[in-house]
Amino acid sequence: MFAGPFYAEPGRAYHTGAHVRALLDALEGRGVWTPALALAAWGHDLIYDPRAADNEVRSADVFGDWLGTQGASGELQAEVRALILATRHTVPVHTGAEALFVDADLSVLGADPEAFDAYDRAIRVEYAHVPGGAYRAGRAAVLRGFLNRERLYLTPEFAKLEGQARVNLARALARLS
Repeated sequence: MFAGPFYAEPGRAYHTGAHVRALLDALEGRGVWTPALALAAWGHDLIYDPRAADNEVRSADVFGDWLGTQGASGELQAEVRALILATRHTVPVHTGAEALFVDADLSVLGADPEAFDAYDRAIRVEYAHVPGGAYRAGRAAVLRGFLNRERLYLTPEFAKLEGQARVNLARALARLS
């Protein structure tokens, strides 16, 4: 598939094909898989540069261009783009599909402790260019941002992950101290 080589780029430890597969499994396992959600899963992290702040926009652009060459309708292209941009996790979602996709993207936060810890280590690998103190401060701010949300998961399909996610985030924060 078109997206495969992107997810195998050097320097990726978490944002790989395994992450895409986990998203697809999370959606399918909850009975909410749709073609648009599946396409967004494949397109959402095509571009992943830990030094950049516009990865989602660039991913949406590249994947949208590819969808156009495949003859996807303008409506499907717009829906997939909105889903990808929702994974910026900085703005409220506007649709039920966006909420499901954001929840699936964050489902690793509510994974069992071993899987969460593997994710946490992989993120550090992706940010290996950041010195220890700066990484700890930045990562702590991100994790606190999630913990400070009233709810991490927006949909009933993912709500049961909330408790474990909060435990995992608190443990990760404690390790950073």
